[in-house]
Amino acid sequence: MAFTSLGQSAIGNRKSGIARERVVMHVDMDAFFASVEQQTFPFLRGKPIGVCGDPDGRTVIAAASYEAKRRGVKTAMTIPEAKKLCPEIILVSGAPAKYVDTSTRILALYATFTDRVEVFSIDEAFLDVTQTAHLFHGPEEIARSIKAYIKEHFGLTCSIGIAPNKLLAKLSGEMHKPDGLTTISQPQVAGLMENLPVQELCGIGPKTQDKLNRLGIRTCGELGRYPEKQLTGIFGINGSHLKRMGQGLDENPVLPYIHEPATKSMGHSFTLDRDTRDLAEIRRHLLQLSEQVGRRLRHDNFAGRTVSLVLRYADFSTFIKQHSLKNYIDDGLRIHQVGMKLFRELYQPPRLVRLLGISVSNLVRDLKQTAAFDNSRVGSLFENLDKVNDKYGEFSVARARLQQRTSGPRVISPSWRPGAPTPAGR
Repeated sequence: MAFTSLGQSAIGNRKSGIARERVVMHVDMDAFFASVEQQTFPFLRGKPIGVCGDPDGRTVIAAASYEAKRRGVKTAMTIPEAKKLCPEIILVSGAPAKYVDTSTRILALYATFTDRVEVFSIDEAFLDVTQTAHLFHGPEEIARSIKAYIKEHFGLTCSIGIAPNKLLAKLSGEMHKPDGLTTISQPQVAGLMENLPVQELCGIGPKTQDKLNRLGIRTCGELGRYPEKQLTGIFGINGSHLKRMGQGLDENPVLPYIHEPATKSMGHSFTLDRDTRDLAEIRRHLLQLSEQVGRRLRHDNFAGRTVSLVLRYADFSTFIKQHSLKNYIDDGLRIHQVGMKLFRELYQPPRLVRLLGISVSNLVRDLKQTAAFDNSRVGSLFENLDKVNDKYGEFSVARARLQQRTSGPRVISPSWRPGAPTPAGR
């Protein structure tokens, strides 16, 4: 199917009083981390590279250049897997501050076209240009301007999708990567969705796809026609949402990042330098992660009641367990104590541990003056310690058992949001 421009007629005419058809853009930077590194270091251009935490450690690919992607290298692939597919791959240690700086400057560009910019990840954003496209000669002209500016000022490319809603904008943006520009207008939606595999839609993962396939639903057209009552019987309230997705419908607004939902949890995870069953080493790693989580909670004035532990074994089997407390906490040692309790309940000796992760959820803000807060009596101590570590670097002052510790991750999470500190800043 050929996709054409929405044009001026699609957004209506303000003077005539005709309501504008909604126009949403999805901008996705192409192989963002890897492309930034290739621009920083010209000798990497045209070569297969993989951005990771520590090239000499046990980490995973955070981003692959298109040269590496063509060899089968994917995000979250282990280094040995990537090297097996592409022996000549060049591993580059990630530089979070550099990616954040570039992303922030690109976001400033989007804001010159509309005040409705929603950050989807560090390299993706939605723009609602319904009310502003006419000021810039239409949405496709905005897209071309964005692509030209990013190419000229950053040496990077992006893929842009334009559609009547966020669901379809993201779908169209992924149709012609890299450096694509694809537009879906409202009259094209029904024909597009009819034979589109359900897994092509953002929000339908492998498990949902499997359930739908077992119902005989393989295309969006089939999903859109399936009885809603039967879908809700299987998927609950999400069944109604799935049916509308199959019809290409999505009323979710584009929300500027300052209006995004409140933080639901905070956590850190770490892949050990080597698989181990050494409980002393595991306890030390878990304490370091817990202290990082506690410091992060205090930095943003949060406290939480539910501690969750992630435990991954050498064979990549992964287990999660959580425990809810009576009081709210933001103390790394208290988080560690609960985490170790969960670890003892989960651990299956003599299996080797590969990864540990700990998080705190059930968050509330500004509880330090209430009886429900577990650490009110030591709050001032934490405040002073945090000030020292803010000034001189994380763990400049730390518990004695953390004098021997590992370096933190060096690749920023794709779920980064403006204003969120990078790993290097923690």
